Amino acid sequence: MDILQSLLHGFALAITPANLLWALVGCALGTAVGVLPGIGPAVAVAMLLPITAKVEVTASMIFFAGIYYGAMYGGSTTSILLNTPGETASMVTAMEGNKMAKSGRAGAALATAAIGSFVAGTIATVMVTLFAPYVAEFAVQLGPPEYFLLMVLAFTTVSAVLGASTLRGMTSLFIGLAVGLIGLDQISGQARYTLGVPELLDGIEIVLVAVGLFAVSEVLYAALFEGKVDESQNKLTKVYMTRREWKRSIPAWLRATFIGAPFGCIPAGGTEIPTFLSYAVEKKLAKGSNQAEFGTTGAIEGVAGPEAANNASVTAALIPLLTLGIPTSNTTAILLGAFQNYGLQPGPQLFTTSAALVWALIASLYIGNLMLLVLNLPLVGLWVKLLKIPKPQLYAGILIFATVGAYGMRQSAFDLVLLYGIGLVGVLMRRFDFPTAPVVVGMILGPLAEAQLRNAVSIGEGSGMVFLQRPMSVVMIVIILAVLILPRVVRLMSARRAAAA
Repeated sequence: MDILQSLLHGFALAITPANLLWALVGCALGTAVGVLPGIGPAVAVAMLLPITAKVEVTASMIFFAGIYYGAMYGGSTTSILLNTPGETASMVTAMEGNKMAKSGRAGAALATAAIGSFVAGTIATVMVTLFAPYVAEFAVQLGPPEYFLLMVLAFTTVSAVLGASTLRGMTSLFIGLAVGLIGLDQISGQARYTLGVPELLDGIEIVLVAVGLFAVSEVLYAALFEGKVDESQNKLTKVYMTRREWKRSIPAWLRATFIGAPFGCIPAGGTEIPTFLSYAVEKKLAKGSNQAEFGTTGAIEGVAGPEAANNASVTAALIPLLTLGIPTSNTTAILLGAFQNYGLQPGPQLFTTSAALVWALIASLYIGNLMLLVLNLPLVGLWVKLLKIPKPQLYAGILIFATVGAYGMRQSAFDLVLLYGIGLVGVLMRRFDFPTAPVVVGMILGPLAEAQLRNAVSIGEGSGMVFLQRPMSVVMIVIILAVLILPRVVRLMSARRAAAA
């Protein structure tokens, strides 16, 4: 009852005209930030911190929250229409969403992304409301061994599911792991694999790799190998979802919400792991003609699941931030700085010392999710008009868009050379049927997995037995082995039954 009363009081604060306006501006700005590759919500919030220093604290936090989850939706628009992820979290959406757009179903893909974001965001907000202290208490019990094994699970799942074969998936994954090691060693500070190039000391930007492998390689591949593009492949047949698409999307939204929400509570790779896991789950569960759509004409579950997992994870990330003061992503780290700017320290005491602010922020999540749905659903028809642009001009626009975004990250000409070099690698991978997504997964999670492995071995005083001495670690090992072994056992049994028949 206390929670309900606190939430109602939060709504009373959040629905004041000024706070509603800040929420609307934040959502709209966040969507724009998500569409533009290379900016990201963390950069946007950091840039706006000085400007909002004089704004009332509740309005400021509502504004930043709007940018935060608005950006996660905006990234899906260019991923689906142009195969250009605005955020790394939207890479998985690009895989099926762009294929849906090419087969004339861009409207359905954008609709399921918008509605899935709303459904998952709302359910995750209810979880923030009801279970924040309990979920954070469980998450804080996980240590480096569990985090490392969680990332190994992501590696095995992604490499097994996303490639034409496990070997090709693993090859792509190891390329990503190798790229992720470029730069300064996290512990010793020694330069690794930089080849004496100063620009590589900071490593290679994840967004740069994502845009190069997805957007630039898409354009170069079309120019080099596809010749004259059939304009009819991008025809728009409708801007709404059919009954069958609703039936396929709803279970995917719900499954993905409960995959994404727990990941928001732990510092284990942000939104990338749950989106890839959700995609893997949907691909495994699909049957018959639905499964045949994956990687060909585009499966709607491959858009619905990752987008829902993405938004559930983003919303749930506020649980450890508010209750423990632990940021689990770049953006929540900037939000932590925003709280401290106002002399507030997120943690268990925040719910008592600044209860009005906390509950107004939670109430604004419900309002913001609804605003994003109202803002974006009517714009589906407008966004898909991008597909009517003639292909040469569209591809030129994508290259300009990608180039400006890549240059804008560090104002480095070297980044542009890297962007097009990565694009050419993407063309070769596509030509020889190597999946590109595991490269980005390996690059994102590789350094994190290395750090957690080092910490785990330190805890075990150099012994690998530390992974078998903790119950959660053992559970994770069993799940990893099941992912690796069970599909092969099932295939073997099916082959034997077919031979016997």
